[in-house]
Amino acid sequence: MKIITVIGARPQFIKASVVSRAFKQGEQGVEEILIHTGQHYDANMSDVFFDELGISKPDYNLGIGGGSHGQNTGRMIEKIEESLLKEKPCWVVVYGDTDSTLAAALAAVKLHIPVAHIEAGLRSFNRSMPEEINRILTDHIASALFAPTDVAVKHLLKEGVDASKIHQVGDVMFDVALRFSKKAERESDILKRLGLTSKEYILATIHRQENTDNKSRLKAIIEGLSSSVVPVILPLHPRTKKQLKEFNIEIKAPIYLTEPVGYLDMVLLEKNAKLIATDSGGIQKEAYFHQVPCVTLRDETEWVELVDYGYNCLVGADKKKIEDALHSKPLNFSHKDIYGDGRAAKAIVNIILG
Repeated sequence: MKIITVIGARPQFIKASVVSRAFKQGEQGVEEILIHTGQHYDANMSDVFFDELGISKPDYNLGIGGGSHGQNTGRMIEKIEESLLKEKPCWVVVYGDTDSTLAAALAAVKLHIPVAHIEAGLRSFNRSMPEEINRILTDHIASALFAPTDVAVKHLLKEGVDASKIHQVGDVMFDVALRFSKKAERESDILKRLGLTSKEYILATIHRQENTDNKSRLKAIIEGLSSSVVPVILPLHPRTKKQLKEFNIEIKAPIYLTEPVGYLDMVLLEKNAKLIATDSGGIQKEAYFHQVPCVTLRDETEWVELVDYGYNCLVGADKKKIEDALHSKPLNFSHKDIYGDGRAAKAIVNIILG
């Protein structure tokens, strides 16, 4: 059986690492072809993840990135379609909510190739976000929807998705966390390199368009983070770097900028942070996996269960709310089986292979 997996952004590299491994450990005769769209075209944001996570180099690298959503998606559909016509796969596997995911799903469904959507059913209910449109459309044209939580399943059923297509398997990100946590402790020296002490700094990430491309929101977030009494480490996404310069927003202590970091370095930074402030969906979960409180720099989140349980709080781009959250009392984490048992990848592969 031939499987084509399409990825293009950092979170997808991470998720694919465990699913691709499960394909290799599964039945004989399974061939996985990897297409990298190039959506994250900075070497620090893509190449390093293949090396650290043990993912095979892509069979196709489309080199598409840097344009508008329409430009990227259109060019991806054209190039992915060419690859699908050549390879004739039995399935196309996509992850999450990016332009790469929607482009691959559209290209496949037009050619009557079944689509498997990993991380299906998530909803922020904010249709101004490109990610929300991408995930909704992909869910409604996919043949198999792999939902990470009860909430995700309920969203799909409420929207009229055929129940026979929905499979609640848990979250592959939990699989990743279990696999790479110890490896990060062994191999990463990021704390030493940055002169950091465990639990005496805050880790921040900002990359979503709603924050980076809005001067007032980006300025308020930076001002809120600047109230911290401990250092704030901010690995800088290329988009954020560009917009800080464009808006002439000054960065000074306690915020310290770094270049984008590799996955193992990021895991170690997350595990040892006092608190994580982020607008990333994946990092919200990683904070929970590592039992670190999370402050989400968005007005809503797909991972509502983390807010409901009190492990995550939404502050948007409100300077005062950010300040208050940075100085809140530590959380008392108790184990809850929110995201499965750490064997989601194996369950996904078993269902795809039939």
